Amino acid sequence: MVYTIGLLIVSNIFMTIAWYGHLKLQSMNVITDHTPLLAIILVSWLLALPEYMCQVPANRIGFIGNGGSFSLMQLKVIQEVISISVFVLFVLVIFKGQSLQWNHLAAFVCLVLAVYFVFMK
Repeated sequence: MVYTIGLLIVSNIFMTIAWYGHLKLQSMNVITDHTPLLAIILVSWLLALPEYMCQVPANRIGFIGNGGSFSLMQLKVIQEVISISVFVLFVLVIFKGQSLQWNHLAAFVCLVLAVYFVFMK
């Protein structure tokens, strides 16, 4: 169970960097409006490869049908909560100009409630 969640965390770190890292690089003028979109996509794909190398084993190991602890629904909801948690930390640390609003916190509470409900018997 811990191994599955650890892999999901690492996976989501790579995913968040692949999806949103180029925006930070653009704001730092590392990449410009003239940087070909194809180049940005290819770099994102390279970052997404380690994401998949963690995500797929996490799901295989964690799935109850393979001897793991989680149903498919539980795996998906856990992944979503980890994803939003990693994203929020990424935004707060990397994009310092962005703020966390009350409605963002309310949405996060709803996700945590989703985890509660998906694990209810």
